[in-house]
Amino acid sequence: MTLLELIEAQAARLHEAGVSFGHGTTNAFDESAWLVMWKLGLPLDALDEHENDPVEPERVAEVQALVSQRIDSRQPAAYLTREAWLQGVPFYVDERAIVPRSFIAELIADATIDAWLSDQTARVLDLCTGNGSLAVLAAMAWPEVAVDAIDLSEDALAVARINVDRHQLGDRIHLLQGDGLAPAQGPYDLILCNPPYVNSASMAALPAEYQAEPVLALAGGDDGMDFVRTLLAQAPAQLTEHGVLVLEIGNERDFFEAAFPRLEAAWLSTSAGDDQVLLLTRDALKGLA
Repeated sequence: MTLLELIEAQAARLHEAGVSFGHGTTNAFDESAWLVMWKLGLPLDALDEHENDPVEPERVAEVQALVSQRIDSRQPAAYLTREAWLQGVPFYVDERAIVPRSFIAELIADATIDAWLSDQTARVLDLCTGNGSLAVLAAMAWPEVAVDAIDLSEDALAVARINVDRHQLGDRIHLLQGDGLAPAQGPYDLILCNPPYVNSASMAALPAEYQAEPVLALAGGDDGMDFVRTLLAQAPAQLTEHGVLVLEIGNERDFFEAAFPRLEAAWLSTSAGDDQVLLLTRDALKGLA
């Protein structure tokens, strides 16, 4: 059996089992390729050069067992491999933190956010940092800034510490534990936040793969805006005069606009469309008061 044949066979199993994707892949073939290549110790981007390589029967059995674990446990593949990639950067992840997938990462990488920054930008906050991926990407993108990273979960911060150390950014990223902005040490020029925003009806309907993640990082109350309401009320005090807040709200734009009908927001384009991430200036936030 060749590598490609093995991947296709496991993809068929994943499809037949009806597993859900969205934690780094969007389809059965890509998920299978990830699991197979990882199990065989091959670079994830090396399929083309290895697709016709033969795979020994004992290695085939190892791959089949891993895919069986994926199907039976309904855990995201990243929890099985203990690694996820965001904008080409590898991150450690386990069940203590959600699998990193924020669209804010795209906006950091493609310099969309840079238009709201200046040569005076010195301090950035990653609120609800989870495994620390956005804090790491921010530190990489803006080498002159200091980054604070806050999470309520001590478990998530332990995972974030692994990633901060892995990327040798401990001198520039400061991890803080606490609820929302309570431990913040602003003012900041930029606040990045991918908060818990899933509304209660959507939470109840989530596939098992998402239910395997910490509820604390996902559930946002009846309309998904519980955390966001407190954040927007408190954010102006933690922003510099020209500071901005970049906020991800996923598929909850209708609930967001219902909760803040007079708020002037700049919606930012990502690969998921123009309604997943928004930017708020300090002046716009002060107008809510």
